[in-house]
Amino acid sequence: MISNTTASSVSGSTLSVPDAELYYEVRGTGPLVVLVGAPMDADSFAPLADLLASDHTVLTTDPRGINRSSLRSEGSTPGQRADDLARLIRHVDAGPATAFGSSGGAVTVLALAQAHPDLVSTVIAHEPPLDRLVEDADELLAASERMMADYLAGDVIGAWKQFFALANIQVPDGAIEPMFGGERDPRVVADERFWFEHELRASVTWEPDFGALRDGSVRIVVGIGEESGAQLCERTSIALAAGLGIEPTRFPGDHIGFAEDPEPFAVALRAVLG
Repeated sequence: MISNTTASSVSGSTLSVPDAELYYEVRGTGPLVVLVGAPMDADSFAPLADLLASDHTVLTTDPRGINRSSLRSEGSTPGQRADDLARLIRHVDAGPATAFGSSGGAVTVLALAQAHPDLVSTVIAHEPPLDRLVEDADELLAASERMMADYLAGDVIGAWKQFFALANIQVPDGAIEPMFGGERDPRVVADERFWFEHELRASVTWEPDFGALRDGSVRIVVGIGEESGAQLCERTSIALAAGLGIEPTRFPGDHIGFAEDPEPFAVALRAVLG
């Protein structure tokens, strides 16, 4: 294990698990809150984590294969990522946790609630991309396969155009080329490729065990951005909430509202935390 404590009282360490080295950060004191994405890393949640750390112990992590979390074998399924989180929660020894996951991380925390209900009291699944839950699942998944194949064949711009179209996220004309073309940070490119090649498919095809989630001991909250409109992840989240027999909870912003404007998001999240 390595550790480093900065002036902002953030402790960064690694935990060895059977097939990976997991990078994680801990800040603050109080009840444990886990903030997790996939493929978004710990840095993406840092501003929100800083706000919550005044009265919570906040655990963030780079998911397996992303940024500082290295893998000795390829693959990133929701079940594997849930097992990683379970090991981290046990390691920091501050649980049971409230686990907030966004996008692929929302799929991770749902898998965590199913497999390790003793480690979490509440799971907040913010806009999980559970494509199998909507009526046009077959078409969406086929389109995702084409998108992944195009990316891996080298058509990065074309793949990202397909992604935004599938997600029903409006991007201004001409904005994609400068975002994903030209010289880019090699680490960002490596993480992006890992997501397309090893992570995306397992997340969008995952299916929750509604019976286990409804009848289990873990409180489940389904979050949707107030500005997500008719985006795909709003549709999948509404379907998830319906399957669980609960009403979704609205959070400020859109799919990444927690990163774009963390202060109002922290207020809304605190209301859910109670």
